[in-house]
Amino acid sequence: MNNCILIVEDDNDINQMLADLLTAHQYDVIQAFSGTEGWLLIEQRMPQAVILDLMLPGMDGEPLLSHIKECYPDIAVIVSSAKEAVTTKVTLLRAGADDYMVKPFDTEELLARLEVVLRHKAKEEISAGQDKEEQELLTYKDIIMEPENYRVTVSGKELILTKREYLILELLMTNPEKVFTKNNIYESVWNEEFLGEENAVNVHISNIRQKLAKINEGENYIKTVWGIGFKME
Repeated sequence: MNNCILIVEDDNDINQMLADLLTAHQYDVIQAFSGTEGWLLIEQRMPQAVILDLMLPGMDGEPLLSHIKECYPDIAVIVSSAKEAVTTKVTLLRAGADDYMVKPFDTEELLARLEVVLRHKAKEEISAGQDKEEQELLTYKDIIMEPENYRVTVSGKELILTKREYLILELLMTNPEKVFTKNNIYESVWNEEFLGEENAVNVHISNIRQKLAKINEGENYIKTVWGIGFKME
């Protein structure tokens, strides 16, 4: 995402004033004078942030905010409006606006708030990227599980599992020290209330063990904790 800011404001003087201000502070500025034009520019240019007026021709500011947050939640939105009612601010913030400024506003305050929301979005992206990296692979002994593409390898060889076998192994590997009861496993994998379906869990665990043994016969992976359930060996 670039350093592009979209101004959606139907008042020509305010729109141009904001454009000049942001350009002077090294932002790449695009301008829209209606909600419909704003939406088209969002889809074409994917700005980093939008400064959004509420009272707009074509498409009003509130539905435009909803569209942005539904389709492009990473785009920061600062609402700029003459409406001072607290209920309006609360409604828009709950609808996803990152900040709300009442007209007329101080330009230095606008710049400061824009910097804050952009920093906040940047931190969110970094955090999301780190979480994704941490979640990309699950490993245990020589098992490598790739949750994003449902692929499992053992000693470099692909392990073919059914959907439920995969989900059981994934559950056990997410917390290899924890003992999962048959109740835990059944309700997590089958998404149904456990009604004593011990055999269903036992059969799937047995199938996983057999498939693992075909690739690495000398290694034990899943341990039975008698009277409780299963955990990684």
